[in-house]
Amino acid sequence: MSLIKLLGFMPELTPSLILISVLLVVSIPLLLHLIIYNNTSDTLPTILLTGPSGAGKTALVTLLERGRTSATRTSQIPHTVEASLPIKTPVASSRFRSPNDPTWEVTKKLLIQDTPGHGKLRHYAMDSISKSQNLQGIVFVVDAADLSFEASEGARQAAEYLHDILLQLQKRATSSKTSRAPKEMPVLIAANKLDLFTALPAPLVKSTLESEITKLRNSLSAGLLDSGVGTKHPDAAGEQDWLGEVGGGPFGFAQLQEFNIQVKVLGGNVTGVDGSDIKQWWDWVGSIL
Repeated sequence: MSLIKLLGFMPELTPSLILISVLLVVSIPLLLHLIIYNNTSDTLPTILLTGPSGAGKTALVTLLERGRTSATRTSQIPHTVEASLPIKTPVASSRFRSPNDPTWEVTKKLLIQDTPGHGKLRHYAMDSISKSQNLQGIVFVVDAADLSFEASEGARQAAEYLHDILLQLQKRATSSKTSRAPKEMPVLIAANKLDLFTALPAPLVKSTLESEITKLRNSLSAGLLDSGVGTKHPDAAGEQDWLGEVGGGPFGFAQLQEFNIQVKVLGGNVTGVDGSDIKQWWDWVGSIL
């Protein structure tokens, strides 16, 4: 007995039935795509923006969001904006993806979270490092012109803040309760205001900050020794409170690769007589998405 006879009926292929069938075939994939798209939009990759006050963070956020700068004021609270990579900026996750893929444009969007640089408000950045579920990288903005003077207070303050950020990332990596290697956390030190004559080039910004962090580590070690702690090792109070390799030698950002923290220093300028130049920073962002 055939299936048609068993069911006892044969549906008549009317124009309305054909139309309904076509609509279902077309609409179901579209509905699934919208659901996936909305879920993706809710989990956009996040870039955390940090750095001392006056380095140009808020102006950079405006430029990243709107493609142009405008008058800004010192941030007192963190705020998040959605930005899109420039069309010609390559994205690491899209290198094997066709431009016709409907999710291709979604991967070009990201969230930028700006945090205050004032000393009393830096806990916002620390909280974001600890709690953000979709943190893809950190941009630490420094005023390259403010680091150029010998024994610069700006260099010392920038290095202290950067030390705390990197130490927080190191603790995040070492506190993992699994045997898996910690998730890689790229850090960009954005040397801003390179259009100014007194600004240090990116390689000197790197060496200056490494030197200042070395001084800070030596000072912390001396403080422990003076207090009777750490008579044998500078990390006797706990390795988690010591940034980089244990010991009294010079600090270098390469030491953090052991904790899957990749630090890069790139120059640029948010404003200037000839306009902004942040292409290297955009390229870095694209390389981690």
